[in-house]
Amino acid sequence: MLPLYDENPTRTFPLFTIGLIVANVFVFLAEIGDPQGALVMIDQYALVPAYFVQEPFDRYPTVFSSMFMHAGFGHLAGNMLYLWIFGNNIEDTLGKFGFLLFYLLCGSLAALGHIVTDPNSTLPMVGASGAISGILGAYMVLFPHARVRTLVFLGFYATIIRLPAGYLLGIWILIQVLNNLATGGGGGVAWMAHIGGFIAGAILIHPFRKMFQAA
Repeated sequence: MLPLYDENPTRTFPLFTIGLIVANVFVFLAEIGDPQGALVMIDQYALVPAYFVQEPFDRYPTVFSSMFMHAGFGHLAGNMLYLWIFGNNIEDTLGKFGFLLFYLLCGSLAALGHIVTDPNSTLPMVGASGAISGILGAYMVLFPHARVRTLVFLGFYATIIRLPAGYLLGIWILIQVLNNLATGGGGGVAWMAHIGGFIAGAILIHPFRKMFQAA
């Protein structure tokens, strides 16, 4: 299943959602612009759990910098699609500053979830997935009945159907959990970052809404 867009109008222009997309694209272009430079960027700005555990004060900036890096075009495109579809309504609910703080906090908690569950990993973790998972968790809590136009593949046949967001995102988080169990948390994907970010977003959205809800 591939979500295409939601039928959940907003009252305000999603400036920060677009800004985050632009920032992620800009960093990715910098990564692919120079293959040698990309290796240096990964070494300096990706989050490596084992290094973070050894030198947390030196490595804590990578919790944030890693959120804006991606491993390939497909990785970037998938993340930005989900951010575009679901981020604008959370920004509309929390306001600009509240949305940005929520996004970064969910991403940070997702990264910490990955570190705690796999502290010896020397694989670099990059991507906005943890932060965006927080957005998905928040959306599921606030707008479970909003309809999402979704491309569904049935063998060689594909069709577009309208699914409730709660159903679509429920399947999404279930897939993350099953993949985490199947791979033992490995497989080159930080499944616990996805799961941790989603849980963080679902828990934090109501307190954030009380503090930052847009007028």
